[in-house]
Parts: sequence; C-alpha cells; structure tokens
Amino acid sequence: MTVPDPAVSALITALFWLDYAAVALFGASGAIAAARGRQDIITFTFFAAITGVGGGTLRDLLIGAPVFWVQRPDYILICALAGLAVWGLAPRNASPRPDGKPGKRMLAMLWLDAMGLAAYAVVGAAKALNLGVAPVSAVVMGVLTATFGGIIRDVLAGEPNLLLRREIYITAALLGASVFVTLSLFGLSFWPAGLSGFAAALALRGAAIHWSLSLPAFGPHDHDSRNKSS
Repeated sequence: MTVPDPAVSALITALFWLDYAAVALFGASGAIAAARGRQDIITFTFFAAITGVGGGTLRDLLIGAPVFWVQRPDYILICALAGLAVWGLAPRNASPRPDGKPGKRMLAMLWLDAMGLAAYAVVGAAKALNLGVAPVSAVVMGVLTATFGGIIRDVLAGEPNLLLRREIYITAALLGASVFVTLSLFGLSFWPAGLSGFAAALALRGAAIHWSLSLPAFGPHDHDSRNKSS
C-alpha cells in the first residue's frame, strides 16, 4: 500500500481551504455588484456564483483538469451563501457620493475583489504547479484565475470593467502568482510561499485602490485615458 506523502497531503488541504476562501470573497463581490444594480435575490446568488467560480473554471479547462465545482457543489453553495449574506446585510438606501468618489458598496466590492484576487492568484498558480504545468504557465494560470471572475461580474453588471482601468489590477495578480511560484521553485513550503504571494498581491492592489496607482500609459495623459487598464 502506498503511503501518502505528508507534504502533498498538506498542500491539498491548504489549497482546499484557500480555494473556499477565494470563492467566498469573489462571490460576495459579485453579490455587491448585484446590490449596486438593485437586483433581486436570485440575481444576487447568480452573480455570486458566476464571479466565485468563473476564474477557476477557465483555469481548469485550460490545464485539462476536471472543473473543480462540477463534482463539488459545495462551492456553489458557498457562493449562494455569500450572495444571501450580502442580500441580508448590505444597506438598501446607499446612494452615490456627491464628490464622485466610490461609495461604501463600491469600496466593499473593490476590497473583497482585492482579497479574492490575491487568494486566487496563489490558488491558480499552485494548482497548475501541482499538475505539472511549467512555472511560467503556472503564473499565467494564477493571473487568469484571479481576474476572469471579476471580468464576467463587471460585464454582466454593466459596471466599468476593472481590467479596462489604468488603476493597477492585472499587475497585482501577476505579482502574487510570480512571488508564489518563485518561492516554490526555491523550495519554500506552501504556506510561507502562499502567504507571501497573497500579501504581495493584496498590498499592491490595496495601494492601487487607496492611492489610485497606475502604470505609465501609452500616449498623452488626457481625460479619456485615465480609466485604461494596467
């Protein structure tokens, strides 16, 4: 009888819980997008589900793995619970701020999205590495896992897409996945490497939210170019 490698078992357990956390965070951000559009409770849960599992679905299809939520409906249940939680707890009388800055709902969505992005950048890269994907491709899988759910959410909600702003977004996912993969290649165990990647992605994305940081854009800095992606 083959004895399971303790390191592999620990990795699987860590990925399991981190995956749950990322799905819940992204699911909540999807539900907040539904709240901003004053949608009904079914739309809340739909937005939560499509945002929560969208990035991981694309990752699994690209690397040829079984789509993670098909045989594990508990992931959809977590998304639904996140949607119901937002439905029950989100303020119903929120209105846009007169100064044009993000209101409470938008800020909550941005920060939940940032935490989900940081977690999924690590989860996506870790799952790809665990399945034998090359390091550079694993980084790409981390970025796609971290960003695709948010793309779907914004398109469905009619919100300005986070990828089409100059404010740093993709770069944060790229940093988190790269830090995790690099530290893993140097032999660091999952949790130190994963927490480092998570912290790097969250710190950069959080700084971008707080200070509206962006990378230099191509061409002149006119009014229309301020919301392009980075």
